[in-house]
Amino acid sequence: MKLLLDTHTLLWMLADTRRLSDAASAAIRDLENQLYASIASYWEIGIKVSLGKLELRDGWKDSVPQELSRNHVEWLPISVAHVNAVASLPWHHRDPFDRLLVAQALSDGLCLVSRDHEFGAYGVSVVW
Repeated sequence: MKLLLDTHTLLWMLADTRRLSDAASAAIRDLENQLYASIASYWEIGIKVSLGKLELRDGWKDSVPQELSRNHVEWLPISVAHVNAVASLPWHHRDPFDRLLVAQALSDGLCLVSRDHEFGAYGVSVVW
């Protein structure tokens, strides 16, 4: 299964796995699954750090990509098709990063790993 990690899932996978649900943790650990992190999540992390809403240790710009590589998580770029898909989504969710993750999951046949219950309204597969 191809899994797209929501931003909070990505951060918890790297720093505090106790916050992951049993199902999310099992899906992430399953070596048969392909793990993806959207570049939008990295962008969101950068914005939250710059606003003081998220505190990460110094060197996070190097350590996050290194940890993703170590954990066999591939970066998912943002494509024109993803942006076009966002434009056609209903407004169940107002967060632009989450809307992009939904569009990427729907466009690329990915299952989202997220505790966000609003994703289900889009018909996207969710593991939590």
